[in-house]
Amino acid sequence: MDNCVFCAKDGSVIYDTINWIVREDAYPVSKGHTLLIPKEHYETYFDLPDMMKESIHYMLEHIKEILDAKYHPDGYNIGFNCGESAGQTVKHFHIHIIPRYYGDVENPRGGVRGVIPSKQNYG
Repeated sequence: MDNCVFCAKDGSVIYDTINWIVREDAYPVSKGHTLLIPKEHYETYFDLPDMMKESIHYMLEHIKEILDAKYHPDGYNIGFNCGESAGQTVKHFHIHIIPRYYGDVENPRGGVRGVIPSKQNYG
């Protein structure tokens, strides 16, 4: 697709397969922040063929092994945005694998719920 930063295949590739590339995030939020990107252009998770959806689990396990060995994080946030209202800015599906470290934020409680800050802390 024209003007798609991921279709241009720029960036630091860590690992690739027939269907996926794994690369460092250009604007990392933590040490080791990595992206899992399909080689073919699909706008959101819901546009992926079933075979691609099924392979995500294998890919995440492999990426975790790579990041564990290199960075030794204490945890992970894993997520993706689908649609502009959810924060998607690149219209090419990708998954963020964000290593987390004790003390990287004052209070990590609520994790991904922090996308809506007033809802992050609960009960």
